[in-house]
Formats: sequence, structure tokens, C-alpha cells
Amino acid sequence: MIRDEHAFYDIYAQARALGPLPMAVAHPCSREALLGAVEASQHGIAVPILVGPGSKIARLAEELDVDLTPFEVIDVPHSHAAAETAVALVREGRAAMLMKGSLHTDEFMTEVLARNTGVRTERRISHVFIMRVESYPRYLFITDAAINIDPDLATKRDICQNAIDLTHALGIPLPKVAILAAVETVSPAMRSTIDAAALCKMADRGQITGAVLDGPLAFDNAISHAAASTKGIASQVAGEPDILLVPDLESGNMLAKQLTYLAAAASAGVVMGARVPIVLTSRAEDAAGRLASASVACLLAHRKQPLTGGAL
Repeated sequence: MIRDEHAFYDIYAQARALGPLPMAVAHPCSREALLGAVEASQHGIAVPILVGPGSKIARLAEELDVDLTPFEVIDVPHSHAAAETAVALVREGRAAMLMKGSLHTDEFMTEVLARNTGVRTERRISHVFIMRVESYPRYLFITDAAINIDPDLATKRDICQNAIDLTHALGIPLPKVAILAAVETVSPAMRSTIDAAALCKMADRGQITGAVLDGPLAFDNAISHAAASTKGIASQVAGEPDILLVPDLESGNMLAKQLTYLAAAASAGVVMGARVPIVLTSRAEDAAGRLASASVACLLAHRKQPLTGGAL
């Protein structure tokens, strides 16, 4: 599988050119979590603040022959405290990015979303995979495959706008959004097709901005000009989408993992809709994937994409 930095060479280059920003890393107590933070520092992407049990981090660093001298380590007793403290660093203005280490996503996101102490905004939080597939000529942004399980129409609006904001930050001024379903026609029996049609009309009315939307589109019609032409689909999006908006988490998660494991796709991922970009990789994600995700977060933090929400 493609797992080196060359898959995201342009994103790495832009992030390095802008320079590192402070990143709070919650519970970097596994090999990949610690190495991901260290490599982000070594590549000039981030200045990690390591938050977790100090003795555990020190033992791990010794095993991996990592010098902790350049890093600030904040000693807390357990993973829950690590998540709480990492989020507090953002609220205090000491960190411009968040990274999840070796703790459960639910535990981490509970602190991110805490109404009085978290970093939520009025925008619904969502995750975006950025994928590089050798057979496709541009990045594919797949959303939401990690956070919102069965999103309703209002949530899909935020998911869509979050992904559009991300593409803008990465230099794609007018992304094309394919809203996926099993079929390309609107059917009252399939909620995903109704939602797709409604999202397109919301874009027409300015409720979603900065992109060209079309849907419902089946995956083959969305990704292939030939498939769309065979079915007589006239579309500005079909065959060349930037963003694939999936019906639900299950379908999105399977799509992203199929591309990773069957098509050797390289992937990065970031959470949008919070006060700061959040690197939310799997605990099994390797250091290269964490580094790519940190680079995306660095670009977002520098460019401060506008979000909806009041002061912290």
C-alpha cells in the first residue's frame, strides 16, 4: 500500500512552508501515536504537546529510542484526563490543533463535544477522509465515515459544508460534490435519494455554498464518465467528483477501507466543525498516516477556515 509522504507531497510541502503550530496530543501511549507526533515535529508540521501519563510516555520513548527533550510533556494520570487536558490547551489558546493518541474515540470526542468545556461550534462536527488512489487523477474526499452514524438532512448539510471548507483550505476553489446513493433517481422508498435531492436544492438556495453539487448518484455514475454516459446522466459532477458524500457512516467507512486495502489508497483524515482541526486517526493507523493528517490539520489551522459559532 502507498504509505509514504509522496502520496501527499503537495500537502506536506504547503504545511512545511507555512511552519509548525502547537498541537495537543492526547495520550500518545502507543508506538504509532508517539511516532506520529514525533514525525510531525521532525517534518516541521507541528510542535507537539504530549499529554498523558508521564512515566508511561517516558518508558515508551526509551523503547523506541525517542528523545523527549524537545517536547513539552504534561503528566496526567490516565486517558480521560489526557483528553480533558488536551482540549483545555485549545481553549486556553496554547494549541492550534488536536490529535487523538491511543485512547478510544468516544472518550476523546466526549471532551471535544462537552457543552461547557469542549471546542464545539454551532456547526455539526464531521470527519473527512482525504484519499489518494492511483487510478484517480485527484484527491477524493470521503465524508462522513467516522463520526455521524445515521445523519439526518440538517446534519448532512453541515457534513457537506465542512468538506467543502476543507477543500477550499487545500486550494480547490470550487469542488464538485457527488451525493451518493444506491441509485441515481429519486425514490420515496430510499431516504438517501430524497436527502440528496434536497441538498442539491439547498445549494441552489445558498444554504450550502462554495461547490457544485449533484445527486443522487450511484458510485459508478459518480466516479466514471462512461458509466454516467451509458445511463444518460447529464451532470457537471459525474465522472470527476472531488467530494463523495456518503449516506451514512457504515457505507462511508466500508468505502474508505475498501480503497485502502483493495486499491492501495493512501489516506489522511481530519475532523471539521470544531474550533480547531482535529486529527482523529484509528489507533491502528501508522505514523505516516498520522503525519499526513497532521499536515492537513496544519494547513487548516493556518488558514483559519470560518466556522459557525460563538466565543468559547
